[in-house]
Amino acid sequence: MTRTIIKRSINAPVDVVFDAVAHITNFRQAIPHILDVEFISDVQSGVGTRFKETRLMNGKETTVELEVTGYEENQRIRLVSDAGGTIWDTVFTTEASTEGTNLTMVMDAKPYKLLAKLTTPLIKGMIRKAIEKDMNAVKVYCEGLVVEV
Repeated sequence: MTRTIIKRSINAPVDVVFDAVAHITNFRQAIPHILDVEFISDVQSGVGTRFKETRLMNGKETTVELEVTGYEENQRIRLVSDAGGTIWDTVFTTEASTEGTNLTMVMDAKPYKLLAKLTTPLIKGMIRKAIEKDMNAVKVYCEGLVVEV
């Protein structure tokens, strides 16, 4: 298993930051390289939400199916995906700070297929860079919403 932890301090209220990461349509707006989101469940927010996300990664379109398995309003959201022989378990947490909100993302990659066990540690740096880019985009998006209000 590999774990990636990334944090950002965002100059925006907790509810704005949480809405950006926990509501899939907002997350799509925040992340420019997410090309499409298709809901495959009747619910579109909270536990039980299932969707396919297509994004541009290294110049290629990649589609992954995700499910929201944990949700506490303005506190945390957990997304799980089974892709490429690996379970990707991601938790975003939000916490109020003097500057606005601390956003933390913890992603655990649990490979269960032989090839994934060999490649997952090798692509950890690439995954980290992609997540850093996502977190930076969320920060810009949220801080832009506060300025617009």
